[in-house]
Amino acid sequence: MTEHMRSLRNFFLYKCLFALTFWNCVSLCVEKELFTSVSNEDGSDKKIKSLPYLYTNSHQSKANFDWVLIQNTTESLSLSEITNDNVKKLVALLSNFRRGSRLQNLTLTNVTVDWNALIETFQAVWHSSIEYFNVNGVRQLSHIKSYDFDYSGTSMKAVTLKKVLITDLYFSQNDLYKIFADMNIAALTITESEMIHMLCPSSDSPFRYLNFLNNDLTDLLFQNCDKLIQLETLILQRNKFESLSKVSFMTSRMKSLKYLDISSNLLSHDGADVQCQWAESLTELDLSSNQLMDAVFECLPVNIKKLNLQNNHITSVPKGMAELKSLKELNLASNRLADLPGCSGFMSLEFLNVEMNLILTPSANFFQSCPQVRELQAGRNPFECSCELQDFIRLERQSGGKLFGWPAAYVCEYPEDLQGTQLKDFHLTELACNTVLLLVTALLLTLVLVAVVAFLCIYLDVPWYVRMTWQWTQTKRRAWHSHPEERETVLQFHAFISYSERDSLWVKNELIPNLEKGEGCVQLCQHERNFIPGKSIVENIINCIEKSYKSIFVLSPNFVQSEWCHYELYFAHHKLFSENSNSLILILLEPIPPYIIPARYHKLKALMAKRTYLEWPKERSKHPLFWANLRAAISINLLMADGKWCGETDEESF
Repeated sequence: MTEHMRSLRNFFLYKCLFALTFWNCVSLCVEKELFTSVSNEDGSDKKIKSLPYLYTNSHQSKANFDWVLIQNTTESLSLSEITNDNVKKLVALLSNFRRGSRLQNLTLTNVTVDWNALIETFQAVWHSSIEYFNVNGVRQLSHIKSYDFDYSGTSMKAVTLKKVLITDLYFSQNDLYKIFADMNIAALTITESEMIHMLCPSSDSPFRYLNFLNNDLTDLLFQNCDKLIQLETLILQRNKFESLSKVSFMTSRMKSLKYLDISSNLLSHDGADVQCQWAESLTELDLSSNQLMDAVFECLPVNIKKLNLQNNHITSVPKGMAELKSLKELNLASNRLADLPGCSGFMSLEFLNVEMNLILTPSANFFQSCPQVRELQAGRNPFECSCELQDFIRLERQSGGKLFGWPAAYVCEYPEDLQGTQLKDFHLTELACNTVLLLVTALLLTLVLVAVVAFLCIYLDVPWYVRMTWQWTQTKRRAWHSHPEERETVLQFHAFISYSERDSLWVKNELIPNLEKGEGCVQLCQHERNFIPGKSIVENIINCIEKSYKSIFVLSPNFVQSEWCHYELYFAHHKLFSENSNSLILILLEPIPPYIIPARYHKLKALMAKRTYLEWPKERSKHPLFWANLRAAISINLLMADGKWCGETDEESF
């Protein structure tokens, strides 16, 4: 080779080497510009660079940008406004991030593509270094058809699809769902996309996390599916599941399932000989915001540890249900419970939430029946401040602060006068709340009252007065019906004389002669001569008293020992008050010591204390004055049988 040729060859070699070195430097500079180092979350500085806008050509307006970068770091990349026109550029860009690259997170928002463009993007991502792929807002997804997706050689761990809108009306459901069902990743999330079904994977799936929040899935999901053997978390919140038993059978073949969220659905369970079969590995179950009733406790996983039944229609926890020996947390808030549930089937229960139920008076023996409970949330119930609630409050003080939210969340609702009062400020006396003490006190007071009444009855001879009042009433009634023409009583005697038979000599020898044979015409009524034969003694006494202007009582120790004298005094006293008259004349024949007057003669004691009585003098010189005073006390003109007035003098006339 000539020297000229050798020089020309070296020139080209140097030129190629220079070009190769230049492009390597350019590549390193571009990569350094696009992805700068980012520090960890320990507070150190980080640098964020913006990827330059990509143009179809250098003269396009900003409104026609193929896609706009939202954020870019060494590990994360967010892109917006993905369309069919810039999908190829996106795929070309992603092809630069092969496995081993530092880019791990990719987020696409506002994606408007057809099915082929979306799958091409997925396929490019699948073979890149990206581990977490998020797509938010897929519009106008159309032309869905079968696609042979290559799942091999991927770094992908999780895919999230949100708000996917399918505009294609006629397509095979299998073509759509098979792509996602067979993904060989750990986590798949498809939310708010009106998804009505999902296929069971074709082979044993590596899925450990599935989230189908806010779709239209039904009880047909994953029935007889035995490929989800590694699935640990399944979220089916806000779908259209109706049968709890079918949900249980859906999980029965998921051997690794630990957490299931199927809240905010239409679940119900009537318990009519319908058996439930849950995954034995299931330990956390969220059944809140459904239509479940008491029968739900017959269809629960036996190994459940955390159970959420908030916002259902549960009124009580049946005692005959299957035991949940592993249950530690139970949420029964916003149901229709009337009392705290017992722990006969929850012997390991540690946390219980029964807020916003219909509990008026919680059982005071709750903590005794639930010894393992460390926290009870029972606030915001319509508590009725009563003795039973007082026992519960006392129990709270002894429990050492196990009531969550005490005292702000515990307020009296009933009665109205205590509405708004915190339970800690509600107090009742021991007597008002202790039934035994109240009964004993009431019994003692009753016995004392009975004893006092009995003593007064015996001391004041109340039965005797009752009997006499009854006889007076009966006599008056008979007289009223037998002689209606004699209803108006006509006075026939100046005085009725009441005395003891032991004092009859003084009455016959002194009283009657001096009054009847003295000056004036005096008519006296004496039982021996004026009582009508055939009538009862009581009736004769009443008639004589009513027909007499006055009643003279000859008082002596013999008088107070006579039963009939007591009758006569009682009826005369009755006339005194019934007619408002001054018809009683008391003659003290002999002094009467107070201690010999029986208790039933309390009226006699009252009369002697309040009324003036005539005392029979022992000196004869004072007798005329005594008779004069007595005649003056009974002076009245009486119409006699002959038409003259007894007691009328010759000068008097009518």
